[in-house]
Amino acid sequence: MKMKRYTADTMVNAMKKVREDFGDDALILSSNVVNSKGFLGLFKKKSVEVVAGYDEPVNKKIEPVHTQSSYPVEAINTSTMELKKEMDEMKKILKNIRPSIEYSRYPDEMQQLLVHLQTQGLNENSITQIGEEIYSRMKTEKNDFTNDEQREIVREILLEEIGHNPFGGISFTKKYINVLGPTGVGKTTTIAKIAARALLEKKKKIGFITTDTYRIAAIEQLRTYANLLQAPVEIVYNKTDFEAALVKFSELDLVFIDTAGRNYKETKYVEDLIRLVDFSLDMESFLVLSMTSKEEDMKTIVQQFSSFPIEKFIFTKMDETGSIGPMFNLIREFNLGVAYLTDGQEVPEDITEADAEKLISMLLKDPRYA
Repeated sequence: MKMKRYTADTMVNAMKKVREDFGDDALILSSNVVNSKGFLGLFKKKSVEVVAGYDEPVNKKIEPVHTQSSYPVEAINTSTMELKKEMDEMKKILKNIRPSIEYSRYPDEMQQLLVHLQTQGLNENSITQIGEEIYSRMKTEKNDFTNDEQREIVREILLEEIGHNPFGGISFTKKYINVLGPTGVGKTTTIAKIAARALLEKKKKIGFITTDTYRIAAIEQLRTYANLLQAPVEIVYNKTDFEAALVKFSELDLVFIDTAGRNYKETKYVEDLIRLVDFSLDMESFLVLSMTSKEEDMKTIVQQFSSFPIEKFIFTKMDETGSIGPMFNLIREFNLGVAYLTDGQEVPEDITEADAEKLISMLLKDPRYA
């Protein structure tokens, strides 16, 4: 097989180059959006990189088979296995990029938009639906929409899909704010940010309860934040401790509950937390996820916490990712909204209340014009 790498400003132009060299029988082996380095790391430009291949017809004369081969049987078997492995890898690549190749039937500007959504990690089915909707409107109105017009259509589609979900921070109508999540997602820091905003901006009397008695560092971190905010904190080990803390905090406006990050796929931990925390209280529950996690891992985490009455997501480490498509995938799949986004360690600065339209704007933001 002959193979060649192509780089172009759009997928359409890359495909034109492939056809010129290999014709319509070419195989697209890989397709990626890449960034040029630019001068001193500045003025980066996106381009499309395609690796194409072509199987040449085999017209070689077939030699007679000799009973005695000059090649060891082991060498032949090894070569065959390596070839099979290469073919299997090629099939996987083709399977992964097939949706991108289908974009070639759309106009140039539209392809760029769909590739952008793909780069952002938006679900491929969603991208296909978006592509078909835009293309259908183009044919109906007999008009090639501009890039801005196409993005506005995407905005309408996504807003219709997720706009009914609840967005925004704590309601201030419920006393107990329960924050759930695995270890390492910034749960305790996020609680401190929300609590600090409530204290400084809403003048609420606040307190903290932690059930995370498994990690000394987590307790000390929460104590540090509590001291800075001049707020009381209670460490609870059992149901009796929890009930005692509720009595102590009866005069407070808001009580933030920091739960332990455990593997809640195990029934034991689910039952332990349900016994410890009274979810029938006047309570709002949020699930914290890190945007640096893989989408499949985040889905697993959501399923682990499915036994709890979660109302909204909180997504942390927004500043450490370049793709927010998985966030939209999770919102749609689990039909939950988003309370907050965090993008740093500063308390209380690095936190923003989530808004559906703002999230869509973030998804559609073209890095070429950032």
